[in-house]
Amino acid sequence: MLSTPPDGNTLKYLDIPRALAMVGGVQALRGMLPMLQELLERDVPQIAYLLGINEVQGASLLLHALKGCMPIFCSPALCENLARVEHLSRSSDGPEVGQAYALLMPELQTLQREIAGYLALSPDAS
Repeated sequence: MLSTPPDGNTLKYLDIPRALAMVGGVQALRGMLPMLQELLERDVPQIAYLLGINEVQGASLLLHALKGCMPIFCSPALCENLARVEHLSRSSDGPEVGQAYALLMPELQTLQREIAGYLALSPDAS
């Protein structure tokens, strides 16, 4: 499902209607999204680093934490992709985890940009 915020830009991964239904309103959403933004900013590159040094267990823990909060804010497709990579990280220690994450990482980075764009909107426009 694509969401369209008041500025007319289409959101691919940040699902505003879903998030509003889960958290109860715009003010609550605007209070919670910065925490998700910080988590993504910190963990997305850290996961890539850990997988780059073949530290799959550490990456798996970070993927698990992300997986726990994403269903509140994100499209089901992104949640499913993240769950697939997190599951793979628990069941494999091979290069396929890094390859799967390399496909997921641009989606997470797009989500980061979508969150930043939404938070940059006037609260009255939300």
